Amino acid sequence: MSSRKHWKSSEKSRIILQGFQGRPVSEICLEYGISNSMYYKWKDQFLRNMHLAYEVSDQDRSKKTLENENKKLKSLVADLSLELKKSDW
Repeated sequence: MSSRKHWKSSEKSRIILQGFQGRPVSEICLEYGISNSMYYKWKDQFLRNMHLAYEVSDQDRSKKTLENENKKLKSLVADLSLELKKSDW
């Protein structure tokens, strides 16, 4: 069994943000038991992917639009089905 810790992305982000807030990297690494190279690897990965934080909100907005359109279509189908049943009577 490996003794290496598997870090969650939220944990990595919290650690990296401490460095952005001015805390010395050596102090952060010592506290969390990671190497300086690991810290800088995570930092580079964080910076490369930070634009994704805004894309999620765009996806949420698109999803909400599709959900609303789906509700309207379901309602329309239900109304049309009722009209058809009424005409059969």
